[in-house]
Amino acid sequence: MHEPPHPPEEPIAASAGSHGGPQHRSKDAPHPLTAGLALAALGAVYGDIGTSPLYALRECFHGVNGISVTRPHVLGVLSCIIWSLILVISVKYLAWLMRADNRGEGGILALMALVMRRSEAQGGTLRRGVLLVGILGAGLVFGDGIITPAVSVLSAVEGLSVATDTLNPFVVPIALAIIVVLFLLQRYGTGRVGRAFGPVTLIWFLTLAVMGVHSLAQNPDVLRAVNPAWALGFVTGNGMTSLLVLGSVFLAVTGGENLYMDMGHFGARPIRLAWFTIVLPSLLLNYLGQGALLLRDPLAASHPFYALAPGWALLPLVGLAMVACAIASQAVISGIFSLTRQAIQLGYVPRMNVVHTSEQEIGQVYVPAMNWALLTGVVALVLAFGTSSALAGLYGVAVSILMLLGTLLGFMVYRQRFGWPLWAAVALVGLILVIEVSFVSANLLKIFDGGLIPLMVALAIFTLMTTWKRGRRILSERTRGAAMPLSTFLDNLRDHPPLRVPGTAVFMTGNADGTPTALLHNLKHNKVLHERLIFLTIRALEVPRVPAEERMHIEELAENTWRVVVQHGFVETVTMPRIVRMATQKGLALEMMQTTFFLGRETLIPTKRPGMALWRESLFALMSRNARSATAYFKLPPNRVVELGTQVEL
Repeated sequence: MHEPPHPPEEPIAASAGSHGGPQHRSKDAPHPLTAGLALAALGAVYGDIGTSPLYALRECFHGVNGISVTRPHVLGVLSCIIWSLILVISVKYLAWLMRADNRGEGGILALMALVMRRSEAQGGTLRRGVLLVGILGAGLVFGDGIITPAVSVLSAVEGLSVATDTLNPFVVPIALAIIVVLFLLQRYGTGRVGRAFGPVTLIWFLTLAVMGVHSLAQNPDVLRAVNPAWALGFVTGNGMTSLLVLGSVFLAVTGGENLYMDMGHFGARPIRLAWFTIVLPSLLLNYLGQGALLLRDPLAASHPFYALAPGWALLPLVGLAMVACAIASQAVISGIFSLTRQAIQLGYVPRMNVVHTSEQEIGQVYVPAMNWALLTGVVALVLAFGTSSALAGLYGVAVSILMLLGTLLGFMVYRQRFGWPLWAAVALVGLILVIEVSFVSANLLKIFDGGLIPLMVALAIFTLMTTWKRGRRILSERTRGAAMPLSTFLDNLRDHPPLRVPGTAVFMTGNADGTPTALLHNLKHNKVLHERLIFLTIRALEVPRVPAEERMHIEELAENTWRVVVQHGFVETVTMPRIVRMATQKGLALEMMQTTFFLGRETLIPTKRPGMALWRESLFALMSRNARSATAYFKLPPNRVVELGTQVEL
């Protein structure tokens, strides 16, 4: 009939994830608790949150909404940061949300797919609501993706201006050069560089700890901030001012969502090991060290992180910070590539060119269209805002909402998957929601400081994804309704056999029970059929991986006529060469160069028929025209493909 609504690409295989981690193991299977995995997780998972000390505390006291540097304020802000790290990262993500995995996979789309699959019996309204939440969350990831490289690289390079004012004019050009080089290198993959991420990030965290301890030893009184009473006193005693400062406090936990997104790449235990042994102690020590410095010298609030370093170490520290921020940006970029690939597999965006950059690690991918879009957005932000403090007004809005949506979906999983009673689930989630709603409220106050930009990006992505998903559904309904039942066609074929020619014909169809339009057109115009007919349907399931025995189903419908259904998960990939090999192994011998592949190509005509608004139908038609061709996407031999078109009114 027509091309599958959301075809995959590359061989079906366990995905290693965008950062080249080990292949997936379920959480119930033995997972080696090795220092190597924890070290690898340092760079790929904790790069973003690990660079937060560059700007988080500074923005609380020196940013647009900075508060005066007094002892109660310093201890109160530090207490807010400490307990945010403990409650949001340690409790929510590591102890709670990582148990709400989708067969070992995390991330907003994986969580959405899990909730949707478990809510099928509860009606379409709930599924649609969950779908919208998941797609909005994915849009927010893209909105955050254009900010993280800009703010992290700028904050690192700004250390040069601390060393000497003469370098001020070069901060933005150097930052732009680093960003451009970073994006240009994406096409080569992150495999080789990725192996250095862990050791370099380990050096970064050890540096954070040493700097913090040195300052903390000079003013241990700052350890009082560990008492949560200081946080409560700060929030309740400063009114609207405290809410504004919370928007900067939130910068200390941005990147925390990467822990859940990357659990399928490294496993939950190595991620937890890295956090509790290296990351959390280093972050706490550095923030406490910065706080101790502010108590001694309030004027250091302009750059408290770099002020911790002695003069001789400042330039090496700036260099290390640049590398650490490049790693943090790389993790975000790779995560967006991985999320884009998942969205393609699940049918939320059109086919794109997805390049696998490693022959060993299937999950290392590069999406050129997203790479150049991100580069354009990041460069535009750096040129428009110029400083990390100005960009901090954008940072956190999208991530805070994303975290809140993840908590709500996690609440539903605990109710459905673990059968928790309502009171127990509310008790568990209540404290987290209080914190995250406060963060969302604080960040929404940044709307007029530029915070609207990531929300606009998220809204644009949300519109594109919902339009594509809805459009594919309408197209499937239109074509399915007009299709001749396959059983009827086979009966007619038996009663009135046409001329048969040697060879095998594979008709790709999204409707396994309907007769492909390409077949009917071929028979109508050419008056012949091939000796062997195969009707191929590819289905994406709302699970990360499909067991090997369930990936392909072959059914013989008539003599020399078969129906083949291939199923895949949203982190698995498939190409026609692999399908051919799988079919041959199951007894349906195929030769790629002896087979003709028939594809249907629809010309979409927007109409005022019920379904979508006319402008969305026009947008869907535009997206469909610009989608990557099925021939390239499935890796079909171009000289063995026949495309037959039809017009469809939406």
